Amino acid sequence: MAAIEAQKFESFRDFYPFYLQEHRNRICRRLHFIGTSLVFATVIATITTGNMLWLATTPLAGYGFAWIGHFFFEHNRPATFKYPFYSFLGDFVMFKDMLLGRIER
Repeated sequence: MAAIEAQKFESFRDFYPFYLQEHRNRICRRLHFIGTSLVFATVIATITTGNMLWLATTPLAGYGFAWIGHFFFEHNRPATFKYPFYSFLGDFVMFKDMLLGRIER
């Protein structure tokens, strides 16, 4: 595992299997799903109400649930700290894959 973590990924396609490996715990994945759902909800609330305070809660909603999943259930360090862009993208791809039933919810 340490060899994978030290690896520099050339593309998101190379990174995504590592990302999924870091999200084996079902509760962690569910917390990510809740957080990503809340991200969509806060963005929609911002657009529909025009209240920018909703947008300010977006990072807390998304990362808060995800980090609780990692620290308390997955017992690993979120990939966000080493791979911020790929991890951000990974959250949405995993969300889509969970919706489509490709990954167990």
